[in-house]
Formats: sequence, C-alpha cells, structure tokens
Amino acid sequence: MEGLVVGAVTGLVGSGGGFLVVPALALLGGLPMSVAVGTSLLVIAMKSFSGLAGHLAGVQIDWSLTLMVTAAAVGGSLIGSRFAGRIPQDALRKAFGWFVVVMGVFVLGRQIPAAAWTAPLTWTGAGLAGVAAVAWGRVRARRPRPGRDPHPASPHASRALP
Repeated sequence: MEGLVVGAVTGLVGSGGGFLVVPALALLGGLPMSVAVGTSLLVIAMKSFSGLAGHLAGVQIDWSLTLMVTAAAVGGSLIGSRFAGRIPQDALRKAFGWFVVVMGVFVLGRQIPAAAWTAPLTWTGAGLAGVAAVAWGRVRARRPRPGRDPHPASPHASRALP
C-alpha cells in the first residue's frame, strides 16, 4: 500500500523519490534508517530507469549536464555513506522527518497564490493541519513499535529487596 501511494504521488507531481520512499519505509514500515535508505536507492534507480525509458524518444536530454549532476550525486553519496554509520538512527530518523516537513511546507508555500496568504481560511487550514500533525506525532510516539517491549524492566528490578 505504501508503494502504491508513493508511486501515485510521484507520478502526479513528478517528485517524491527519497522524500517519500524513505519515510514510508522507515516510519510506516518500521525499517531501520540504513535499510530504508538502501532500499529507497534501489527503488529510485528502478523508477528513474523506467522514467528515462519512457521519455528517451520524446525529449532532448542535455547529456553533459546529466553527467555532471550524476557525478556530483555519486560523490555526495560516497561522502554521505562515510557519515551514515556515525549518526545515531533515532537522530537521523527525526532529522530526516523534520527535513521532509520543512521541504513540504516550502513546496506548498510556493504553490499558494500570493492573495491566499492574507485569507483567514488559509491560516485556519494551516493551523488545523499543524494541530493534526502534532497530535498524530504524539499518538505515534506513545504506540509501541514491533519488536520492542512496551514495558521494559526497571533498571532497579534485578536488585534484591532489603
């Protein structure tokens, strides 16, 4: 189901990639961040290849720009992989989640016409969305994750009583 939603959003708006696949795999699928990133890269590579195959006959591709961007992306991937093992999984997951939220707000903000920024309905909707996001985050934080004991033993449980 996650893949279907990510694919539909990617097909509709022409973006998505890691911004949607990684959170879907890590947050909804419960995968560790490193596994989610690796899986996402394979999914993105396959989607990119199919997109290229579909557009190759109908568009003119600037191959020099394509090669420069590809080289920079490969270099960035190698640098990022060096740091991946040094950052705690929970910190990486939270930072990536906030990055996705900020980018989503930025993209949506660019799509809203200038006149809508002064409309009360815009701010009411934004406020309701914010409250819903915070509430959902709190509910999600309280829900036990698969494979984790929801009631871990107290650190003092192994001590004998006096």
